[in-house]
Amino acid sequence: MGPSPKGRAAASARQATPAEPGRFDALPELVRYAPDRETYRAFYRMMLLIRRFEEKAGQLYGMGLIGGFCHLYIGQEAVVTGMQAAISPGRDSVITGYRDHGHMLACGIPAKAVMAELTGRAAGISKGKGGSMHMFSVAHGFFGGHGIVGAQVPLGAGLAFAHKYRRDVLGEEGGVTLAYFGDGAANQGQVYEAFNMAELWKLPVVFVIENNQYAMGTSVNRASSEDQLYRRGESFRIEGLQVDGMDVLAVRGAATLAIEWAKARGPILLEMKTYRYRGHSMSDPAKYRTRDEVSAVREHQDPIDRAARELMELGMATEADLKAIDREVRAEVAEAADFAEQAPEPDLAELWTDVLADRS
Repeated sequence: MGPSPKGRAAASARQATPAEPGRFDALPELVRYAPDRETYRAFYRMMLLIRRFEEKAGQLYGMGLIGGFCHLYIGQEAVVTGMQAAISPGRDSVITGYRDHGHMLACGIPAKAVMAELTGRAAGISKGKGGSMHMFSVAHGFFGGHGIVGAQVPLGAGLAFAHKYRRDVLGEEGGVTLAYFGDGAANQGQVYEAFNMAELWKLPVVFVIENNQYAMGTSVNRASSEDQLYRRGESFRIEGLQVDGMDVLAVRGAATLAIEWAKARGPILLEMKTYRYRGHSMSDPAKYRTRDEVSAVREHQDPIDRAARELMELGMATEADLKAIDREVRAEVAEAADFAEQAPEPDLAELWTDVLADRS
């Protein structure tokens, strides 16, 4: 017998019920990724870019420059950084829910284009029509940004079907889909319909559960009878792994394993144990948890601080190097914010473009 899911499970962001041995033993052990100097520094920079971008987005929202709903990704940066470092933009596909700014940045979309979309400007990646929750870029293989909880999971299965069709029927190079969703969405019925079809058709899809511990204002332990979410695919014979989503190298290692598995054998589920520092959205005061809880995670498990310490311990960066990266990132985000404030709004005629409309 191979290692049980318990043996494979990485340390979680918060103390959780120990995982029980599952039915499957085919997956190999998770191996933490071993980057070279430039790669690890690039991971650090991307996480820092997402963090500073989201901090600035929060400021602009408070100033009234961003309207509607706005869900920040602060605390979860290691997940998209590690996962999307393992894919090929333009060949592979990414789809997620409404907490999507970091996913877009990790797809290589310029900060200016993402920030301008948040402020509803014509220069935004979706021409100012999508806003925070509904951004999209076919060129970068990013298919949303979806406001309906769990909607991206069956859509992600559809994207994976397209990849398989192109490979098996058209003879083209096959890609893989990363379909992200949260612990709250993990209880949606459409998620399990998608699981069933994905396994039946052996679709090349990695289902990534970003378990940030709270579905809006309810903890996963109170909302889910099975709170070991990596096991949610068992009844469909989908393998699952639990990963420390606060460690970018653990995530990157899991990404390699999962993508190879998905391309060769079909769907796989990764539960990323992570944590969001802010409320569910900008309108959420997050009174359902204590300041001490949030402070403890920030102090002991922050993914950016962890990477900074390890970079210095490995001799891959000095404190001065990291400060220089921070200055560079802050300047990039400030420039993006200035651009997003000054760029023109879409022309009214744009209401009729990129949509289906009956003009008869």
